[in-house]
Amino acid sequence: MKNKTIMILTVFFLIIGSVVAFCTSKIQPVRQELDISSINVDEFFPKAEGTFILKDVESGKIFIYNEERAEEERSPNSTFKIMNSLIGLQVKTVKDEYDIKYWDGKTRALPVWNQDHTLGSAMRNSVVWYYQAMARDIGEERMQEWLNRCSYGNRDIHGGIDQFWLNSSLKISPLAQIHFLEGLYKETLPFDKDIMKTVKRMMILQEGDEYTLYGKTGSSGVVDHYSTGWFVGFIIVKGHPYVFATNLDQKEIIAGPVAKKVTIDILKKYKLLTR
Repeated sequence: MKNKTIMILTVFFLIIGSVVAFCTSKIQPVRQELDISSINVDEFFPKAEGTFILKDVESGKIFIYNEERAEEERSPNSTFKIMNSLIGLQVKTVKDEYDIKYWDGKTRALPVWNQDHTLGSAMRNSVVWYYQAMARDIGEERMQEWLNRCSYGNRDIHGGIDQFWLNSSLKISPLAQIHFLEGLYKETLPFDKDIMKTVKRMMILQEGDEYTLYGKTGSSGVVDHYSTGWFVGFIIVKGHPYVFATNLDQKEIIAGPVAKKVTIDILKKYKLLTR
């Protein structure tokens, strides 16, 4: 009798547990995707001094603030490190993100540049000399080939193999950055998939419980009292990807970090970034 009672109680609690689990699963909130058409970023560009683009990769919907500027080509500056990394890995001038280049002892603008770096640390710290050395190793012929294959900007490297992306001949529009980054996210660019995965891994800036932010800044430095800055990348929120590009001007301030802050503030406003 005692064993029968225990069995009945066990079955009862199993049934109750199943019902509770079923009901709980039913009342979980449905994931709400961002309504791209609802975005308004006027407050972040008080003088219309920039552009911001956000594309929902799954739906294909795109928001563009300042369409005229979004189509204007500018020097990619350090955002080109994304492409430079892809090419360097593909043609094997570097073997992986841990490949070391040794500091030549010359003192440069940022103290963190004045030491040995790996490809990964050079990406994180935007180490210009590392990428210049890698570009020289790639060489003009291979560099031009891969820019052509990817239709990257105006594809013009006549400014010199270790200078063309630095306020020089290579130009790209924010909309073209979006197209390039979407290809990287989807791994549809003409590079080996493991190489694209490596570069994406190097681009991770923040990770939260529900999101991962990938990105790269770029800046012209201050030229004629103004600096042009970039922040480009993508964010994956609960498995849902969005690609973004911000380009703006600032007076007397290095603009890359400003572009990053504006982008993060926008992503926080629309709850794509939670901290």
